[in-house]
Amino acid sequence: MARDFYAAVNNEDYDAASKYLHKDFTFYVQVDHPIQGAEGFVGSEKKNFDAFGEFSFQILDLIAEGNKVAVYMLHEGKHNKNAIMGLEPKGNDIRFSLMMWLTIEDGKIIEKRAHFDRTDIKEQAIR
Repeated sequence: MARDFYAAVNNEDYDAASKYLHKDFTFYVQVDHPIQGAEGFVGSEKKNFDAFGEFSFQILDLIAEGNKVAVYMLHEGKHNKNAIMGLEPKGNDIRFSLMMWLTIEDGKIIEKRAHFDRTDIKEQAIR
């Protein structure tokens, strides 16, 4: 399920991605900043994809145990479209790793927690 969910996100097929999300879904981009519901998640992801040309990611590792799934991914893209994190695009190539921690309930993703280095992304965007 996690691989299919991220394939839908990578293809910017937000309707398909939303079908994997629980009705009480919460996305934590940072520890204390929850985004509620599929609509909030789609808005967050769309903002990222809209900032980059050729933005994609690949799953490097996926480990599941009980109702938890850890997904280690590599994101790559060119920041050449819209501002992100308050930074205007300069056409820089951006590459960063990201760890996602998913919790599954009733066969759907009820919680998604993102762990990544914002400073690394900002440094690549402003160089």
